[in-house]
Amino acid sequence: MENFSVFDIIGPRMTGPSSSHTAGAVRLGYIARRITGAEISYVKFTLYGSFAETGRGHGTDKALIAGIMGCQPDDPRISSAYKYAREYGIGVDFVYSDEPVDHPNTVRIEVEDVNERKTSIVGRSVGGGNILITEINGMSVEVTGDYPTLIIQHRDMPGVISDVSRVLAQLGVNIAYMKVFRHGRRDADAYMCIESDNPVTPDMQDIIRRLCPAVHDLMVI
Repeated sequence: MENFSVFDIIGPRMTGPSSSHTAGAVRLGYIARRITGAEISYVKFTLYGSFAETGRGHGTDKALIAGIMGCQPDDPRISSAYKYAREYGIGVDFVYSDEPVDHPNTVRIEVEDVNERKTSIVGRSVGGGNILITEINGMSVEVTGDYPTLIIQHRDMPGVISDVSRVLAQLGVNIAYMKVFRHGRRDADAYMCIESDNPVTPDMQDIIRRLCPAVHDLMVI
């Protein structure tokens, strides 16, 4: 018999009618904000599948905007997300696509920050407020956001994974899960997604950059 938790039955604390279309959408926007790592000036959301077909009625658009602004799924400001986006000076566009996708609740989030740096994230809401990030800047990944997560973009070369693991161990960070994603063998760049039992602080991030020269960029969720 399959086991279920109380969370699976009652769902997450949230504002909105649907855990998939609202709570999950807020989390997708929120994690996209954390991946961007800077103040956002413009964001374009492309919605697919059920998100595109019924998302407006479930408030998916407002939920995504609220997440980009840093709101959590139970934040009362979700219903006024467009207003708050204007007040914060964030430009927002939506595209509702009929392109077929692997999962019905899928969104592509294209962000431009105040430094004119662009980041593209693809994610899906998988039910019960849970999400999965499947792509960052064209690279396939798997990020749930359930644990403190460190995403490292690095040169694909021998020794990088062991260097990062050793530094994290020295800093007292216990790795729960780790996956490495790349386009092909010895490609130019790869992504290391590390879920840990404790957060990686800004000071720790600086140490990783200093001691691991093959690391190009760090993102923390």
